[in-house]
Amino acid sequence: MARTTVPDLQRLKAENRKIVMVTAYDATMARLVDAAGADMVLVGDSLGMVIQGNEDTLGVTLEHIAYHGRCVARGLKQAHLTLDMPFLSFQISPQEALRNAGRLVQEGQAQSVKLEGGERSSEAIRLIVEAGIPVVGHVGLTPQSVHALGGFRVQGRSQEAADRIVRDAHAVEDAGAFCIVLESIPEDVAARITEELEIPTIGIGAGPSCDGQVLVCYDLLGFDLSFQPRFVKRYAEMEPAIVGAVRSYASEVRSGAFPTAEHSFQRKQAPARLKRVY
Repeated sequence: MARTTVPDLQRLKAENRKIVMVTAYDATMARLVDAAGADMVLVGDSLGMVIQGNEDTLGVTLEHIAYHGRCVARGLKQAHLTLDMPFLSFQISPQEALRNAGRLVQEGQAQSVKLEGGERSSEAIRLIVEAGIPVVGHVGLTPQSVHALGGFRVQGRSQEAADRIVRDAHAVEDAGAFCIVLESIPEDVAARITEELEIPTIGIGAGPSCDGQVLVCYDLLGFDLSFQPRFVKRYAEMEPAIVGAVRSYASEVRSGAFPTAEHSFQRKQAPARLKRVY
């Protein structure tokens, strides 16, 4: 089966068909979301929070993204693989951004890279695209700017802030990005951007008008029921199922009920020796 390409994804918008993006961080999860029909799989710097257990994404390095990218690539047959460019991998200079984007292609098997920021990131996007590497933009709530934004807050509530996000989205498109993520912005702002841009928009907390949606795999599967942001819909509640399964396993190990002969190996019996006839 052929992997989904940039033209394939752009064609989905032209045909008014929604794009499905899901995060994954290992080969097993990648295999499962790929089998479920995801169009795009993102190795996000969200791994800093859901894999590493940190409070934000700022500690994630290029090496972390490349490692998880290689793992995810092994599990994919169909979905397009996008890798996040982590904090300080593209902000220093456009040339540094290009070098690091190239590393994610070479070392992480990325088909495209994603980087945050609008007008401020436009030169980096342009240089990366000119080198032949597809780029996904990201505006609205940009987690790598969490301290400047004062936390993980909805962006674009005022008219001035909304207009700034729209300008950022246009700057990303003008720089050559083939797709853009809109995170945590009012749905009317996302609808305006989606209507004005020719490239697909992928929403997360941006309402139903976007050309596609993205969620963190662990969020939609309910791995942490204490995490309940407004923009997440759980399609399963795996936390109690997993805890219950491991609890049953632990109980059987401690009681001696597991393993049984069914789960054990036996030595092959030696063939009977023939008696010599004299």
